[in-house]
Amino acid sequence: MPIRTDLAIESREMFAEEITGVETAARDSDGITITHVNIKTKEGAERIGKPIGSYVTIEIDDMTAGLGIEGRSADAVSDELKKLLSDKDTSSVLVVGLGNQYITPDAIGPKTVSKIEVTRHITREAQLGFDFEIKPVSAVAPGVLGITGIETGEIVKGVVEHVKPSLVIAIDALAARKIKRLGTTVQLSDTGISPGSGVGNNRKEISEKTLGVPVIAIGVPMVVDAATLTIDIMESVSNFVKEKTGNAVGKFGSSLSPSEYALISEALSGSGDNMIVTPNDVDAICEQATDIIADGINMALHS
Repeated sequence: MPIRTDLAIESREMFAEEITGVETAARDSDGITITHVNIKTKEGAERIGKPIGSYVTIEIDDMTAGLGIEGRSADAVSDELKKLLSDKDTSSVLVVGLGNQYITPDAIGPKTVSKIEVTRHITREAQLGFDFEIKPVSAVAPGVLGITGIETGEIVKGVVEHVKPSLVIAIDALAARKIKRLGTTVQLSDTGISPGSGVGNNRKEISEKTLGVPVIAIGVPMVVDAATLTIDIMESVSNFVKEKTGNAVGKFGSSLSPSEYALISEALSGSGDNMIVTPNDVDAICEQATDIIADGINMALHS
C-alpha cells in the first residue's frame, strides 16, 4: 500500500513555539478551514521534516454531507490549485493517480484519474468548434510495484519523457497523525511526492528533481498507524478523566513533542506497529473525495 507521508499542518502542530523560516496562516469559510504552511528555509524544513515549499490543507467538516459541501470543497481545491499554478507553465499537464485501485483506502489516485477531463487527444481541427482554447491534459494510473513489477516512479518518468508535459499533478492517499482528519482533509503542495513514506514503504520520489518538470501533489488522509490510534485514544481517555475528576492523566496528542511521539512509536514496536487503520465508511469517503479533487482539477485547468 504506497500511501505517502502525513500532513504538513500536523507536522507544524507538533511545535508550540514559532519556527524560524516557517509561516502559517489559516482562514475559515462556510464549514471549510484552509491553512497555508510555507516552509522557506533549510532550518525550517529540518524542524518540520518537510521539503521547502508551499503546503495547503483544506479541512472539511463532513466530506460526505452532500452536494452543497462537495461543490464548496471543489471550489476551494480549484482556487488553491490555481494559486499554486500561477507561476508555472500549464500549457500541457499530466495527471498521475498513484496507488492501488483494488484497495479502497489506497484508490484515491486511480479513482480521481478516471474522472479527469482528458483533452490531449483532441486535435487542433476538432477544437475549431469551441469558442475557447482546450488545454492538453492527459492522465495515467501507473499501478503499484506489487502488481506491475515496475517502480511507479520509473513508469511516471517514462510517460513524462514520452508525453513531455510542462507540469505533473500527482494524486495519492495520505497517512494522518490525527484520527479526526481521516477523510476530512485535502492537502496540496508544490514539493512533489514520496509514495509509501507514510507507512514505512518508501518508493522512488516523484518530484521536479526526478522528472525534470514541476510536480503538484494532492492527497487525502485515508489511514492512521498504530501509534496515532494509541495516542488519540489515550488523549480522549485523559480528557474524559480530567473533565470528570479535574485531574489530567499523562500528556498526549498535540501536547507531545516530536521526540515523545517517536518514543511512543518505538514503544509500540512489535505490538501492532505495522497495523494500518481506515474508517468504516471508507468507500463513501473515497468516492466523495475523488469527486472533489477531480472537479477541482478540472475547474483549475479548463476555463
